[in-house]
Amino acid sequence: MDFDPALMSSIERLGYQVTVGDVAANAGIEINQAQKGLLALASQTQGDLLVSETGDIVYKFPHNFRSILTNRYWQLRFKEYLRAIWKAVFYIIRISFGIALMLSIALMSIAVVLIMIAASSTQDNDNNGSFGGGDGGSVIFLGNPFDSFWLFEPNYNGERKNPSRKMNFLESVFSFLFGDGDPNADLEQRRWNTIATVIRNNRGSVIAEQLAPYLDNIKDIENDNYVIPVLSKFNGYPEVSPTGEIIYHFPELQVTTKNHSQSTISNYLEESKWQFTKASPEQVTLSVGLGSLNVALSFILGSLLKGSAAVKLGAFILFIASIYHGLIFYAAAFFAIPIMRYFALKRRNNNLEKRNIERHNLSNWLTQNLEKLQSKMLYASQYSQEKVIKAEDISYSTETDLLEQQWQKRLNQS
Repeated sequence: MDFDPALMSSIERLGYQVTVGDVAANAGIEINQAQKGLLALASQTQGDLLVSETGDIVYKFPHNFRSILTNRYWQLRFKEYLRAIWKAVFYIIRISFGIALMLSIALMSIAVVLIMIAASSTQDNDNNGSFGGGDGGSVIFLGNPFDSFWLFEPNYNGERKNPSRKMNFLESVFSFLFGDGDPNADLEQRRWNTIATVIRNNRGSVIAEQLAPYLDNIKDIENDNYVIPVLSKFNGYPEVSPTGEIIYHFPELQVTTKNHSQSTISNYLEESKWQFTKASPEQVTLSVGLGSLNVALSFILGSLLKGSAAVKLGAFILFIASIYHGLIFYAAAFFAIPIMRYFALKRRNNNLEKRNIERHNLSNWLTQNLEKLQSKMLYASQYSQEKVIKAEDISYSTETDLLEQQWQKRLNQS
């Protein structure tokens, strides 16, 4: 069985005792979706229903409802395992591009050196084809070799608990190539959460113009058809004033378990621009430098592989020659992908900025026409109210037996 993660997170944020309106507003989901989700979750996690004197329902959940779910359904446990595995696999994928760059440079460098030594040895009869080392082939390590583990360890240098840590070099190569994901992945949730907040700030009753700065593709702000998706999502109703003006009333967003103060929100919905990369300038410079070295080595190696000296070096050079086309493809793609992505992001950001400007203009229009809209807003205020359900308002609860509740109620009344 699937349960909406946004719904469950909302229950936790709201203190495990919620109404349908609370969850719909907090999670930015439809009223009907919130109601079905709460009922299903309550039935599977030993949740309780609290019914007020007016018939409004409060859903009460145990604090460990997530553990109850995972213990009850093997599918949820399996999803948790898959999520952990995918996190590790995706990290390996991210660093693999940096590893491939360094490995490509290392293989081509070794091949170039071997071929050049072989070429010079054929011209020097004294060496008799030998290209061994003059000092016995001694190897010198500079510094501590274990310092190189910062390339692979995502939380090196004690940053495991620091969520704001900088990415390491191998991660920065992936970021340079492919970016860091959609900065507006949660745009729709933000949009509906903000619209619900506007409605709740106005105690459940608004005019269309107050919602316009958070919606898209509005050709005429005075034509209220853009409000229809909001009415559908939050079970709103139009109300017509005696003068023919229309306001919008959302009864289910007026029912809550806590008093709500005015929440501070932006005047309009603003999308974040796409960043080319979140890697530091130093990491980008290093990526470009190593990529350039990789390209140069691929051309040098290509010319050397055509020479007769390369034929005499056996299996290693044959192996390099067999993967040469792959090496040169990677070297070319290392710059082709970011260049194409740069122009794609530029076009995408231009369209994004147009939408931001349109919503900003709608916000300015609302501010400039508040006096003109005063009569509509005054009529909307007649439907503004907030129904806070408190413990003393509860007439029935599934937590205890009905007869016990009735007996306790009579005692309280007496």
